[in-house]
Amino acid sequence: MAEFVKVALDAMGGDNAPHEIVKGAIDAVKESNKVKVFLVGKEDAIQAELAKYTYPADQIEVVHATEIIEMAEPPVMAIRKKKDSSIVRAMNLVKDGTCDAYVSAGSTGATLVGGQVIVGRIKGVERPPLAPLIPTVDGCALLIDCGANVDARASHLVQFAKMGSVYMEHVMHVKNPRVGIVNIGAEEEKGNALVKETFPLLKNCPDINFIGSVEARDIPYGACDVVVCEAFVGNVILKMYEGVGAALISKVKQGMMTSLRSKIGALLVKPALKQTLKGFSVEEYGGAPMLGLKGLVVKTHGSSNSIEIKNSILQCISFKEQRINEKIKEMIDNQDGVPVTE
Repeated sequence: MAEFVKVALDAMGGDNAPHEIVKGAIDAVKESNKVKVFLVGKEDAIQAELAKYTYPADQIEVVHATEIIEMAEPPVMAIRKKKDSSIVRAMNLVKDGTCDAYVSAGSTGATLVGGQVIVGRIKGVERPPLAPLIPTVDGCALLIDCGANVDARASHLVQFAKMGSVYMEHVMHVKNPRVGIVNIGAEEEKGNALVKETFPLLKNCPDINFIGSVEARDIPYGACDVVVCEAFVGNVILKMYEGVGAALISKVKQGMMTSLRSKIGALLVKPALKQTLKGFSVEEYGGAPMLGLKGLVVKTHGSSNSIEIKNSILQCISFKEQRINEKIKEMIDNQDGVPVTE
């Protein structure tokens, strides 16, 4: 059998740690014999959760860490001071080559800082973006960047577009993925200074399939496969996406309970509706990879349940098998017309 894809999982991060995190790890190794999960955190708490399950013992390993980085802690200081935290220990497993990937539902700030400081950037990558998959009516799209680089430059967005194209083509198997830049209109002359500067660079980039500007309302309809923006805009899009989705589901459920007739109708449509809504659930796509690092770093929602954790672990398999980091390195080495700055 081929060597395992090894994933360092922050067992103490997130609102539902460690029970949902450990369950997600168990579900992942039961679903795939290609992955081994290193559960990093307080050993007693992890072992107590593991004792609830039967699982292939050679696919789970516990790495003891005495400290936890809390959500509200200043990330730079936390990474520096808490050397024996689950986040720092897990990232060091990636840095030293023990693991191929890191997954956490814990502090986003600490994950972003640790990704750059501990794991490190691929040479030539200016800014590593966070890039979650978001559901659309006919599949999904990659939103890049959703939270890592609020004050991005045009050259950063061009690299985002290239890295996003590599990911969608080789992990999600979208042939010649369509790249769009988020704008307030379809016309080329519209947008803020950053969009106006970036548009012609994307338009003249031979490495991507650039289709032009994309308005936010068209993203859920699958207007493009790679949605390019700086992190402030991307984070607003992501949070609005999640909020509107949850609100609509709540209203649909409420409407179905208003009368006897609607309750009967609800029972009839429930299986089809459940299947449809499952395809539009963010948790089905796993976490957001931080692209452009020397190892894979994946950030999941702080409220992640076992399903999202499991899917985040399993997405690491495709990332490794498709040699995404090697392809990003090749793309950076061959990039043309965009100056590389550190």
